[in-house]
Amino acid sequence: MAKKSMIEREKKRQRLVEQYAAKRAALKEIANDESKPMEERFKARLKLAKLPRNSSPTRLHNRCQLTGRPHAYYRKLKMSRIALRELGSTGQVPGMVKSSW
Repeated sequence: MAKKSMIEREKKRQRLVEQYAAKRAALKEIANDESKPMEERFKARLKLAKLPRNSSPTRLHNRCQLTGRPHAYYRKLKMSRIALRELGSTGQVPGMVKSSW
């Protein structure tokens, strides 16, 4: 189980990303538009830099929904390999059988 503080930090980052998504997209659009004057593009870059760092989507980290584990995360299932194996062993994942030989 991951520390609660780390899980809460990720939740906070997720909220910030959602909150600033529209503003960030608009500023990026201006900054990357070659037809705009250089000064306007530069001002957009400065405004983009003043936004909170945690509002950037690249700072998000995938975590297991059950345990909060950040490593060995399956995107399709939104859980870690360990949590998936435990659920599979108890028969809670349809069609999944623990292999043994």
